[in-house]
Amino acid sequence: MTLADAIVDLLRHMEWADALIWKTVLSSPAAAVDSLLLDRLYHVHVTQHGFLQVWRGVSEELPPRSSLDSNALARWARAFYVKAKGISEFDQQALDRHVPESLLSKAEARLGCGAATPAILDTILQVVTHTIHHRGQISTRLRELGCEPPLTEYFVWVWRGKPAAEWCM
Repeated sequence: MTLADAIVDLLRHMEWADALIWKTVLSSPAAAVDSLLLDRLYHVHVTQHGFLQVWRGVSEELPPRSSLDSNALARWARAFYVKAKGISEFDQQALDRHVPESLLSKAEARLGCGAATPAILDTILQVVTHTIHHRGQISTRLRELGCEPPLTEYFVWVWRGKPAAEWCM
């Protein structure tokens, strides 16, 4: 498996897992209106969309959390994957490209001075691992709300034959 193949797999798995989480959220009246859960989901998806802008070299206004109910947030989550399809076409040179100065400025303001300049590949891996981290928190919240969270682990996805995401909307 090449690095480009691995990136495609990681993003496909992330979409599959996000779609399963959203199916669970939207099928539960309690989860669909839980502000803690929706805030966490918004954080995941605003991060995904923010980095997507870096990858695509664009800057677009991101919707505020207050403008999105659960259905609109789920549709916006899905839109990330539609726009991200071209990321799988990155070659090694594109993956090695340094992130733009605008991202470095934001990171330095939040994290302090850095010791290295991240590459686009680093940001892709950040988005995947960041999403996995918060998906665990989201699953915990779903349990607290009486829902059974879906199995979203990478190995489960592989075991099932790497199925495509099935969005419920």
